[in-house]
Amino acid sequence: MNTIDFVSSAIISTHSNPKLISFSIPKSNIKIKTKPYSHCLSKLRVSAIKDHNPDSHIPNVADQVTKHPLVENDLGWLPAFPHVLIASMSNFTFGYHIGVMNGPIVSIAQELGFQGNSFIEGLVVSIFIAGAFIGSISTGSLVDKLGCRLTFQIDAIPLILGAIISANAHSLDEILWGRFLVGLGIGVNAVLVPIYISEVAPTKYRGSLGSLCQIGTCLGIIASLSLGIPSENDPHWWRTMLYIASVPGFIVGLGMQFAVDSPRWLCKAGRINDAKKVIRELWGASEVEGAIEEFQSVSKNDGSDLDSRWSEILEQPHSRVAFIGGALFVLQQFAGINGVLYFSSLTFHDVGIQSSALASLFVGLTNFAGALCALYLIDKEGRQKLIIGSYLGMAISMFLVVYAVIFPLDEQLSNNLSILGTIMYIFSFAIGAGPVTGIIIPELSSTKTRGKIMGLSFSTHWVCNFVVGLFFLELVEKFGVAPVYASFGAVSLLAAAFAHYFLVETKGRSLEEIERSLNPKA
Repeated sequence: MNTIDFVSSAIISTHSNPKLISFSIPKSNIKIKTKPYSHCLSKLRVSAIKDHNPDSHIPNVADQVTKHPLVENDLGWLPAFPHVLIASMSNFTFGYHIGVMNGPIVSIAQELGFQGNSFIEGLVVSIFIAGAFIGSISTGSLVDKLGCRLTFQIDAIPLILGAIISANAHSLDEILWGRFLVGLGIGVNAVLVPIYISEVAPTKYRGSLGSLCQIGTCLGIIASLSLGIPSENDPHWWRTMLYIASVPGFIVGLGMQFAVDSPRWLCKAGRINDAKKVIRELWGASEVEGAIEEFQSVSKNDGSDLDSRWSEILEQPHSRVAFIGGALFVLQQFAGINGVLYFSSLTFHDVGIQSSALASLFVGLTNFAGALCALYLIDKEGRQKLIIGSYLGMAISMFLVVYAVIFPLDEQLSNNLSILGTIMYIFSFAIGAGPVTGIIIPELSSTKTRGKIMGLSFSTHWVCNFVVGLFFLELVEKFGVAPVYASFGAVSLLAAAFAHYFLVETKGRSLEEIERSLNPKA
C-alpha cells in the first residue's frame, strides 16, 4: 500500500487537508469510470452590486493606471513595502508549518508511539484546522479593539509556543497541543494579513502588494521541504525543524514593533496625528488631508465605536459583502484545488516522474510562476477580470483532463493531456482564484465590519477545506476520476459566473470610495 504525499496541495491552496494527508489508499482501489458526467448550471438571476456613487467627489484613478508601476519604474510602493514584507512573513510562517509535518510525520509516529495508526497521524498533521477555525472567527474583535500591529504581536505567542511545544513533545498529547496552538496562530494570520495590507498599502499598489501573501506561503513551504531533506536519514531531525518553525514567529513579533499601524484604525481610534504621520510616511504628504477627510467621513456614517457587533453583518450592505466573502471561499474550495493536487502525484507518476519531491517541485514552480503573474496583473487588469479568467482557465483544464480520461486515446497522448490539464489548472488557480479571493474581500468590506467579515469568510474556508478533504477519496472511489473532475469544472464555471454578477471592480479605488459605492447611506 503506497501513501501518496500531499505536500503539493499545501503549496497551492495554502491550507492543509486532513483526510488527504492522513489516510493512505491503494492506487489499485481507484477505478476510473468512463461514463459521461453531466452537470446542470443554474442560470444566475441576480442584481450586480456595481453601482458607483455618482455624487462622489473622489476621482476614480483606475483609468489613470495604464501601466504597471514596475514598468514605469514607479517607486511609490517602496515606503509601504517593508511593512507589508513583515506582515507577509506571517504567510511564510504559515507555509512552513504546512510543509514541516509532511516528511517527518513517519519519524514522529515512530518516536511517539503511534506508528501505523493513520487516524492519529492525520490528526497530528491536521489538528491545526480546529485551531485555525477558532483563530479566524476570533480575529475580527481583536483587530477592531487592538489594531493589526498589536494583534500580530499577540498572535506570535501561540505560533512560537506551539512550535517549541511540538519540538519538545514526548507524548501524543504534547504534539497535539503544540499543533493546536500553531493552528490558532495560523487562523489569526489568515485573516490579519489581508486586512493589514489592504489598509496600509497605497491604493495604486494595493493588489500587487497583497499578492505577496501567496508568494510568502509558497516560499515557506519550499523552505520546509528543503530543510526536511535530512529527515530521511536522521529520525530526530523533525525536532530541529520544529524549533526552526518558531523563528519566523519571533521575526514577525519583533518586526511589528517597528512597523506602522493601519492609518484607518488610528483615525477610528481618535489618533489623528498618528494617522497623518503614517499616511505622510507611506503614501506621501499630498495624500494626508484627502485621506483623513475620507476616513472621517466614513467614520461618521459608521459610528465612532472601535468594535462592531456581530449582528451588524446581518444588515445591508454588510450582509451582502459577508455573503460574497463566504461564497467565494465555498466556490474556491469546491472547485477542487486540493483534490486536483492530491491526484497530481498519480498524474506525474504515470508519465514517469516517480519522485514525489520532484512532483512537488513542478507544482511549486507552477504556483510560484502564477503568483508572480498575479503580482504583475492584479493592479493592471483588475480583480474581477483576473478571477473570472482564472476560474474559466480552471474549468477548461478540468474538462481537458476529463477528455483525456474518457475518450479512447493513445496512452502517451492521454498522459500528456492529463499533465497539461493539471499544470494549466494549478497555474490558473495561482493567478486569480487563489490570491484575488483573499484580496478582494477586505476591499469590499466596510472599515467597521472588515475584521468580522474576514473572520467569518475564512472560517467558512476552513470548514469547506475539511469537508472536501473528508469526502474526496470516497467520491473518486465511487464515481471515478472523470465525473469528480467534471464536477470541479462545473463549479469553476459557476464561480466565474458568480464573480461576473456579484463582484465590483476595486482596482485603483480607495477603500472608502468602494464603501460609498456599496452603501448609499455613506
